[in-house]
Order: sequence, then C-alpha cells, then structure tokens
Amino acid sequence: MDGIIQETIELWMAGGALMIPLALLGGVIYFAIFELYLYMKKKKFYLMDANELGHWIDVPKDAKGDVAEIIEYTQDGVSDMNTARARFDEVRVAHLPILQRRLYFCNILVGAAPLTGLLGTVMGMLGTFFGLSVSTGGNTIDLVAGGISEALITTQTGLVLAIPAYVMMTVVKKQIGELDSFFNRMEILTILKFEKNNLAR
Repeated sequence: MDGIIQETIELWMAGGALMIPLALLGGVIYFAIFELYLYMKKKKFYLMDANELGHWIDVPKDAKGDVAEIIEYTQDGVSDMNTARARFDEVRVAHLPILQRRLYFCNILVGAAPLTGLLGTVMGMLGTFFGLSVSTGGNTIDLVAGGISEALITTQTGLVLAIPAYVMMTVVKKQIGELDSFFNRMEILTILKFEKNNLAR
C-alpha cells in the first residue's frame, strides 16, 4: 500500500505545476455532479407508475408527497384548461431552469479539465524544447524525458477527470429529461380530466 502511495506522489510531482489546478478542478467537478445527481435521486417522484399517476390526478386526495403538492397547485381553484397550462408552466419554471443551469455549469467545468491537461501538454513540450536548446552533454536526456513526462501526465489526468464526469452528466441529463416528460404527462392527464368534467356537465 505504501508503495502505491509513493508511486502516486511521484507521478503527481512529475506532472508539474498544473497538477494542483487539475486536482482542485476535479474536486469541484465531482462535487457539483454528485450534488446534482443526489438531488435528482431524492426527487425521484418522476419515476412513478403511469397508472398510479392517472389515479392520483383523478382522485387528488389519494396523492402523496411532492406529486400531491403539484396536483393541488395545478387543480385547486382551476376551472379551465388555459389556467391549468399556465400553472404547469410555473411548475416547470420552478424546477427545470435551476437544474439546467447547474448542468450547464457542470458542462463548463468538465470541458475545462481536458483543456487544462492540454495546457500541461504544451507547457511540457515547451520545457522539452527549452531543455534541448540549453542542455549540454549527459543531462539532455533527463531534461527531454522530464518535459515529455509532464506533458503526458497532465493530458492523462485531464482525460481521467473528464471521461467519467461526462458519463455521469449523461445520466443526470437523462434524469432531467425524464422529469420534464413527467410534467408533460401530468399536464396532459390534468387537461383530459378537465375536458371530461366539462363534457359531463
């Protein structure tokens, strides 16, 4: 175990000065993504069964949790379909733009990781060429190897940070899309209920 830690530290030191910004960036990336992912897991009412949702919209007193609050807001005191649509627009505005802004922020952070790694590549190669220009005798190989090592390590670190984060963001984006579809389904079922009630009068 101590050997692995020692090798990790040595590898980290070989990556140069940009490894510290990459570490900070990685921490912010995964904190932001995990926070958004856990928020969506907590608000998992959008995964409920369609038949149960239809029953709750027809019989609001049976509804529970967040769905009950949405049903109450979109039906209480609402007498026509236009008002119901306006209420659902307000529900979407209360939930979706906040999540989409947070996802956009995560996108920016994740995109910065490989670019920071690329900057490390450029700095490493500049160090390599500088080493070639000023070196004499036996230290040429050491200078060149150090510059190439720095270039490859920072690039690898940037990609290692970005690739899993892209996968997680795809999952979160899918969850936000499912939430939007859930609101659309609720709106359709609520409007159908109003139409049925108007025909029954």
